[in-house]
Amino acid sequence: SSQNFSEEFAEAARQLKKEAPRIQFGKIDVTHQPDLRKEFNIQAFPTVKLFVNGSREDPIDCKGVRQASAFVTWVKRRTGPSTVLINSTDQAEALIKADDLAVIGFFRELHNDSVEVFCETARDVPEMPFGMTASEDVCGDYGIQKNTLVVFKKGKPVHKEVLEDGSQNKLGLTRLIKTFTLDLVTEYNIETSVKIFDVPVENHILLFTPTNSETFSAIYENYKSAAAEFRGKILFVLVDTNEGRNGRIFEYFRIRDIDVPAVRILNLTSDARYKMPADEVTVENLREFCQSYLNGKAKVHLSSEEIPEDWDKMPVKVLVGKNFNSIVF
Repeated sequence: SSQNFSEEFAEAARQLKKEAPRIQFGKIDVTHQPDLRKEFNIQAFPTVKLFVNGSREDPIDCKGVRQASAFVTWVKRRTGPSTVLINSTDQAEALIKADDLAVIGFFRELHNDSVEVFCETARDVPEMPFGMTASEDVCGDYGIQKNTLVVFKKGKPVHKEVLEDGSQNKLGLTRLIKTFTLDLVTEYNIETSVKIFDVPVENHILLFTPTNSETFSAIYENYKSAAAEFRGKILFVLVDTNEGRNGRIFEYFRIRDIDVPAVRILNLTSDARYKMPADEVTVENLREFCQSYLNGKAKVHLSSEEIPEDWDKMPVKVLVGKNFNSIVF
């Protein structure tokens, strides 16, 4: 909620006042400042922007950061070094064990394009510590030969990504790493919905199924296998159709009891929805569906009716497909 967000923002301001007094925090109620809202093109609330060196041109957007500690890290990484330099295996182990998640870049030398991309990515993922090393001993101890980014979860390596010089896409890396703040398949509920929408992956696939059915465990294993293949490109979500509080999401996708198990893909940017052509939830069918969607070959499913002119006149708002996402989430 906005209230909670304001408190976290204020807490970050308090912490940084001690550590970095040059960084000033301010807040603006744009309902009373329409000119500023227009100048900085403020569409969603709350929006946080960092202005550097006294310039109001091109401020840096801070997206998806909600906790005070992450705010503090985000600002520090924008105004100073974004990663810790590691010179020994002990230092690497200390970083890996300090948090649930940690990211280390293993490099042959610390001056190339992939190091630049790695440091840029670290600036955008303040939720976890980042370290980098060019020590042959450290790379040898972890058995890594090429320029490689490794994500550690609870002390163990869970993902390795070889960094090719110059060809790596910072946004793709940021998306991939942020997905590790979620489970491979995230069950949709009130608590997780905020986290799901904080991860900057615009393609979501949803499996609608009762979690207490006899076939559930087999279907779920297939779904998890596919999730591992498309990590960072498509976010895999599970919706329990027995959970009454999920009613609105069934309505949005127009899922009926006779349809389940059902699989849909949602593109958050265009709000377009896609239905898996096959009925069976097999790894092969999921793979084919995801691949055809990413290749731009999947057919859009369910058009929404137009938003009624008086949708927000009454205390109970009228939701249709086209305004559902922006209003509910």
